[in-house]
Amino acid sequence: MKLFMQKRSMLPMIIGILILTLVLTSCGSANGGGGSINAGKGCKKIGVLLPETATSARWDSKDRPLLTQAITKELPGATVDYNNAEGNSDEQQNQANAGLTKGDCILVVAPQNSQAASAIVAKAKAQGVPVIAYDRLIQSKDLAYYVSFDGVQVGELQGHYIVDHYKDYVQPSHTNLVMIKGSQTDNNAILLDQGASSKLQPLFANGTLKKVYDQFTPDWNNDTARTEMDSALTANQNNIQIAYVANDGMANSVIASLKAQHLNGKVLVTGQDATVAGIQNILTGDQTMTVYKAIAKEANDTAKLVAAISNGSNTSSLTNGTTVKTSDGTPIPAILETAVAVDKSNIASTVLADGFVTKSDICSGLPRGTNTNGICP
Repeated sequence: MKLFMQKRSMLPMIIGILILTLVLTSCGSANGGGGSINAGKGCKKIGVLLPETATSARWDSKDRPLLTQAITKELPGATVDYNNAEGNSDEQQNQANAGLTKGDCILVVAPQNSQAASAIVAKAKAQGVPVIAYDRLIQSKDLAYYVSFDGVQVGELQGHYIVDHYKDYVQPSHTNLVMIKGSQTDNNAILLDQGASSKLQPLFANGTLKKVYDQFTPDWNNDTARTEMDSALTANQNNIQIAYVANDGMANSVIASLKAQHLNGKVLVTGQDATVAGIQNILTGDQTMTVYKAIAKEANDTAKLVAAISNGSNTSSLTNGTTVKTSDGTPIPAILETAVAVDKSNIASTVLADGFVTKSDICSGLPRGTNTNGICP
């Protein structure tokens, strides 16, 4: 009886220990897909790893300065350790390892390869360093956060634009469409394809449009995109009316291929990133649309996450319950920005109004007589 009473008196303490353990376990995983709530707390040295400079001008000209400015503003006293992989995923791994050795305690990584970069996350986790995937998802269950644009929505904008404007380019027996997509190792390219195809599939199914070429482009390589478009034109005796192209860099190469066949301006060409070259191609009539992604907002929200992690603050007000699943189904807390379709009609009210590009940038070098809707002198 005495033994029974001792055990009974210990029961509340045992229950209390179990509850405390559950609370601590919950807190330990509340700050991301696999991050500890204390990982990165007090950190002031932020590693920023971007993927390349060859296929898109945005990474070094936009993302780098915007991230550096935003991080140092949101987290006073912070320093940014910047590296660019220049298209090499092994080099990005080496840069991450070097940064961790030098004391980088929060990593912001736009992966060159979404699968390969999981090794960066694993190495960082082992050292108690949280990783924020920037713009491109990293396929790792241990990823802390993901900040990007809604890739499916971007693809939907491109596909919807084709749906709204294809009639200006097709005629009977001339309804052919090619799809020149991004790199299959970049999750964004998969999402873009998903979004665009959701809008285009009904037109393929009822025979309104005919898809005659469909290709992912390794590393988003612009030269490869030119070769792909050359092949599509040859295989179809130049009978191409619509070119779905995933970004502006590749669109510029596709336009070069069309120019060689005197077809530029006669084919609907999509793009993405609202680069200076892309906007110029729209003004000359060689490209039909692009997608504007306000990189400043993406960088600012990333910086707010960095500051919250460093300060040990709750991040729920930043992510608002949004998650994105990795390929293994792990939900990663995410911030997803909204993109905007841009064509000649709204250049002034979007990219120019936001200061994303300047008049001097887009007007410089334009052929004399280009109809710029009053944007250029």
